[in-house]
Amino acid sequence: MPAKIRLQRYGKKGQPFYHIVVADGRAPRDGKYIEKIGTYNPMTKPATIELDIDGAVAWLGKGAQPTDTARAILSYKGVMYKKHLLGGVAKGAFTAEEAEKRFDAWVAEKTAKVNNAISANKEEIRNAKKAILDAESKVRQARLDEIAKKKADEIEAQVAAAKAEEAAKAEAEAPAEEAATEEAAPEAKAEEAAEDKKEEAAE
Repeated sequence: MPAKIRLQRYGKKGQPFYHIVVADGRAPRDGKYIEKIGTYNPMTKPATIELDIDGAVAWLGKGAQPTDTARAILSYKGVMYKKHLLGGVAKGAFTAEEAEKRFDAWVAEKTAKVNNAISANKEEIRNAKKAILDAESKVRQARLDEIAKKKADEIEAQVAAAKAEEAAKAEAEAPAEEAATEEAAPEAKAEEAAEDKKEEAAE
C-alpha cells in the first residue's frame, strides 16, 4: 500500500492542533509516521499552516496519496500547483526557471490575499470590541442616570415634605396670633380712654 499524507491530531479537547505527516497507509491515524512535513492549526483565523513544500512535492512524486483534508491543505499552500509546474518542466513545456518564476508569482499573490484576510479579521475584532465597549458604556450611563434620577426624586420628596411641614406649622400658629390680637384690643382701648381722661382733667 502506498504512503499517505495525512493529519495527526494533537492538542487539548476543543483545541485541535495537527501535524501533517507521511505515514504507511496501513498505520493507524495517530500511530508511527515516516516523516513530518508540516503543521496545521485551525484555531487561528485564517488557519496557520507551516509546510515543507518541496518535501511534500517530493513525496507526491514518489506516489504518496494525500487524504481529502491533506489535499486541500497542500493545494492551499501551492504544493499541487508546484507539482503541476514540475510536470510541465519534465515535458519540456517550459524551463525550471520559468516554473520557479510562476510559482513565486503565485505565492506572492496568495500571501497578499492571506494578509488582506488577516487585516480584515483584525479590523473585525477591533469593531467587535468597540461595539462591546459602546454597549457596556451605554448600560453604565443608563445605570448612572437611573441613580441620579432616584436621588433627585428623593431630594424633591424631602423638599416637598419640608414645605408641607412648614405650611402645617404656619397654619397652626395663625389662630393663636389672632386670639392674642383680639385679647390685646380691649386693653388698648382702656388705656386710650384713661389717657383721654387725664388730658381732660389737666385742662
